Amino acid sequence: MKHRGKGIGCMWYPIGFTVAANPSAATVKVNEDGTATLLTGTVETGQGSLTVLAQIAAEELGISTDDVHVVSADTDTTPMDTGAIASRTTYVTGNAIQLAAEKAKEILFEIAAPMLDVIPNQLEAADRKIRVKYYPQRSLSIADVALQAQFVQGRPPIGSASYNPPTVGMDPETGQGKPFSTYVYATQVAEVEVDDETGEIDVIYMSAAHDCGTAINPMLVEGQIQGGISMGIGFAMQEEMLFNDEGVQLNPNLTNYIIPTSLDMPDIDVDIVENFDPTGPFGAKGVGEPTAVPTAAAILNAVHDAVGVRITSLPATAEKVLKAIKENRDGGQKALPAAE
Repeated sequence: MKHRGKGIGCMWYPIGFTVAANPSAATVKVNEDGTATLLTGTVETGQGSLTVLAQIAAEELGISTDDVHVVSADTDTTPMDTGAIASRTTYVTGNAIQLAAEKAKEILFEIAAPMLDVIPNQLEAADRKIRVKYYPQRSLSIADVALQAQFVQGRPPIGSASYNPPTVGMDPETGQGKPFSTYVYATQVAEVEVDDETGEIDVIYMSAAHDCGTAINPMLVEGQIQGGISMGIGFAMQEEMLFNDEGVQLNPNLTNYIIPTSLDMPDIDVDIVENFDPTGPFGAKGVGEPTAVPTAAAILNAVHDAVGVRITSLPATAEKVLKAIKENRDGGQKALPAAE
């Protein structure tokens, strides 16, 4: 017989390294045609980071994301980046890029100000133009200003910057400190169906609410949450490394190390909780690893709700679940006569 149950899992997760320095650096150059070149040492591993970082640079410069050419992950030409780890890229590298783009923009403003008969702090960048605040009709194209800066004023609009999250070391006596600059939060709810004759679990629905600060690219955030849930399902129910007595792995390839496929994925509702973080680039924090953290807890809580057993070791295979169900039944039958 199949039983349905619901479970919830909550988490908080720090962004970046624990106290240790984890800086990123970036260089932004505005070209004479109004486009920009972004140099960053970060790595694109399929999570869409280069798109988000280009969006950050474009927003700061007032141009389109399509106008930003990203050069990344080439240690011969790009500045230092600690790495695409610890869910830090949007927050740390994004901050470095925003600061670098701001420095390049300041040069553009200093060049454009006398051309528009204003002072630099009366200018803004938007729609590929440098324009007077509250008087957008008075404007110059960024391309024209960059050309003036480069070939007339001799001040190429280039900005370089680095960012390292501010932290405070932990006091060994009081335990007080600030090991991380910011945190993200999430809650996931799972609905499962458990067969009490086989122990098989079927995840039929997941709902995920994630606070990642400002979602720079909501579609990429949603995709990462869906991918994290897929990883969480594998962690909860399928993925297991088996070794023999000599320590040799028995399932070292994907023919017998089982991971979820599209057929294992439930219906998923994603709720992006917008929560502006003043320390992040345009309020952003991050979403990477936290997407997989609460999934297993939510699924196993749902299993308990469905059949009344707690699985405390992962993965929760059908064999483990069935054994726990049988032990629970046997225990209940033995206790019944004593209760009478």
